[in-house]
Amino acid sequence: MKTAQDVLDFWFAPEHADKLFDKDPTFDQKIRDAFFETWEAACEGLCYTWRDTTKGRIAEIIVLDQFSRNLMRQDPRSYSQDTMALVLSQEVIEQPDFADLPENYKHFAIMPFMHSESQGIHELAVPLFEKHASGALDYEIQHKEIIDQFGYYPHRKKELGEELTAEEEAFLQNDGTSF
Repeated sequence: MKTAQDVLDFWFAPEHADKLFDKDPTFDQKIRDAFFETWEAACEGLCYTWRDTTKGRIAEIIVLDQFSRNLMRQDPRSYSQDTMALVLSQEVIEQPDFADLPENYKHFAIMPFMHSESQGIHELAVPLFEKHASGALDYEIQHKEIIDQFGYYPHRKKELGEELTAEEEAFLQNDGTSF
């Protein structure tokens, strides 16, 4: 299993900056090769010692929230760790040194709020993004609008092969509706 610092060094490496939000099979494979065992361990709760530091907590959030999406595209396991990642995110923002972190760390620390399908969580997310990751605020607002309209993300249903309603199909024809 890799360390929390290994995760942070990989995720925040300058050469990866333009790949973090792409659906890139090559990047996904790079994560699989380096971190699949770490992801499995985190899914089992075995990375709990990382929570001794704020950066370690963020590393665990990245593994559960981001790596899950890279490793399990179009698979229900892609979203299986969202609740745990959200709980960790709720805890990490309460750490005394959280506000002192670089914005990119804070951005990924609060991403589980954006991925939530809860309207209440999105009400909390908007001010968090305003304060800690303003560069991603527009994306949070877009996500919130989808949750406000549907109560869930229609693109997830499509990715997972679930039957879509006519309204969902029409919605997904618009640009910017699938993340």
